[in-house]
Amino acid sequence: MARITDVARRAGVSPSTVSYALSGKRPISAATRRRVEAAVRELGYRPHAGSPTGVLGLLLPLRGGTWEPTTTGCAMSVVTAARAHGHDVLLITGEEGERSPHRAVDALIVTEVGLRDPRLPSLRGRPAVLIGVPAEPEGLTCVDLDFRAAGERCVARLAELGHRVVALVGGPPQVYARQTASAHRVVRGFTAAARRAGLVPSVHPSAAAPDTARDTAERLLRLRPAPTAVVVHNDPLLAPLLDAFERLGLRVPGDLSVVAVCPDDVALAARPPVTSVTVPSAELGTRAVELAVRALAGPAAPGVHLLPPRLTDRASTAPPA
Repeated sequence: MARITDVARRAGVSPSTVSYALSGKRPISAATRRRVEAAVRELGYRPHAGSPTGVLGLLLPLRGGTWEPTTTGCAMSVVTAARAHGHDVLLITGEEGERSPHRAVDALIVTEVGLRDPRLPSLRGRPAVLIGVPAEPEGLTCVDLDFRAAGERCVARLAELGHRVVALVGGPPQVYARQTASAHRVVRGFTAAARRAGLVPSVHPSAAAPDTARDTAERLLRLRPAPTAVVVHNDPLLAPLLDAFERLGLRVPGDLSVVAVCPDDVALAARPPVTSVTVPSAELGTRAVELAVRALAGPAAPGVHLLPPRLTDRASTAPPA
């Protein structure tokens, strides 16, 4: 039985173009639409017959406050892993992906998961894998870094070094307003670990624009008591924030230690290289595809698969002065 990928090859277009030509959800040129329709007739393709399409859908909403390099890295790993399993990937962005899952795919991989994600009711009962864990994951298959444990691990390392006052620089306020699961879990782990260790914590959502770094740095320095260590969960702000501290006369790590929750390449590109818990975007994308393909092969019990945090010491941490 013909699949959407067969139609795409015959028409000389991508599977997503075939899908849009058949659904009418996106404008397609008349010439392209005629080629797609001719391929559908020649191959006898029936898009709603319930037959496998050979396509995985990647729900990747384009939202404010999202760090694009990390998102792109995850998406590329999904595409690479899907190809290795003989699948193509249909990218579904924005409001279209939030309203309902796309019908012309075998399984869905869902990113930017919220604690109370409005997409969840339509995902239960069909092959889908979430990169992220909502507040109520029952009946869902999820994979993610254990972000709560990541926040805890950062604080534990700073406590081991002797720091007593710590601050968390988080993502933009809209990330917390829409209850992005990873951001909230880092905060919970950070504050819980700080209180257990008798540290003084504070949390500071911050815009991701580099030109806001100095304002953020000055805000931290006005705190009383002033922090001797900062945890950063805001990829684009990390390097500008280190530069802002230096311009304000603070040495890292001599006067202020910095730890981040971020991909390794972001931590290594900073000066000095930053002690970090890595966010393994590529591994998460690959694992999500493997779980989706496994679900397509036969019944599989839903579950939450958390990757343990891995902290790497680098040049940005030291005992407090």
